[in-house]
Amino acid sequence: MKKIIAFTAVSALAMTLSACGSSDDASVDAQADTVEMPANDAMTPVTETPAADADANAADTADAGPSDAVSTEADAAGEAAAAAAADFTATKAGDAKPPETSKTPAAPN
Repeated sequence: MKKIIAFTAVSALAMTLSACGSSDDASVDAQADTVEMPANDAMTPVTETPAADADANAADTADAGPSDAVSTEADAAGEAAAAAAADFTATKAGDAKPPETSKTPAAPN
């Protein structure tokens, strides 16, 4: 029974693949795409006029700096990294006391 199912599956796969083929005439020589073909399309002159942007000269009102929450979180992460580096250096130097693990704040999504 397993052989019949396998044969049916293989037959269905073969029919599916044969349906994907093209019916182009094989006697026509194929023309390979070259780099010049897209370049020639890009060199055609533009006949449309560009649209005017009403907000092109408007002042940018968005604040370029980071928010206070982001700055505070970055500072806390920097301090945690410095503490971890100091703990590592102390452990490498041969201190008997292992470093305490500190919980770093989770990054917001």
